Amino acid sequence: MLGTIVNAVAIVIGSIIGQLIKKLSPDKFNDTLMKGLALSVIFIGISGAMKSSNIILLIFSIAIGAIIGEILDIDALLNKFGNHIEKRFNVGRISQGFITATLIYCVGAMAIVGSIESGLTGNHATLYAKSTIDGLTAIIFSSSLGIGVMFSAISVIIYQGIITIGASFLKNILIDSTITQMSAVGSLLIMGIGFNMLGDFKIKLANLLPAIFIPLVYQLIITLFNI
Repeated sequence: MLGTIVNAVAIVIGSIIGQLIKKLSPDKFNDTLMKGLALSVIFIGISGAMKSSNIILLIFSIAIGAIIGEILDIDALLNKFGNHIEKRFNVGRISQGFITATLIYCVGAMAIVGSIESGLTGNHATLYAKSTIDGLTAIIFSSSLGIGVMFSAISVIIYQGIITIGASFLKNILIDSTITQMSAVGSLLIMGIGFNMLGDFKIKLANLLPAIFIPLVYQLIITLFNI
């Protein structure tokens, strides 16, 4: 869990720095900066999704994940948590920053691969590298989206912690192809984050989060039944 803890701390520090420099940045700069970041996020998502070796599985993962996510209504749960923090700490509207940052920091390939490496081998190198990237981007996101970005560190600890702990129990099915497919699905969601950041429409990406784990379930079924 060391890599995940370092990751969370980096996000908190970056968010605090972002809040400190926010007053020095005019609103028009923030708007242009967010649009530029959105385009970068879309590119990252496209690059990762193209690595999928099984497009049919990718499509089924999104479809099944969407059904599960809508039943659980994860988006509403995250909004509820964000609103609770707003009232609890009286820090203004933080839901947008919290949800956007949570998705960006949790669904990427580095979050998945790094957490698995951490759980299987105790190697935190990938998560340390992710911590550096997340800390720097937290400065930008926090200055643009607000203090809610900082609270995404809680999501990172929970999400990456579960993967890290679970990896040691699932090492027989966490083969390279499974990890690649999980990362590809996550990258597809990253594309959606970029589109949401452009502000033209709203995709409930949190309700698609279960899709990331469908390739894992698929491989588990194949392994158990020797298909």
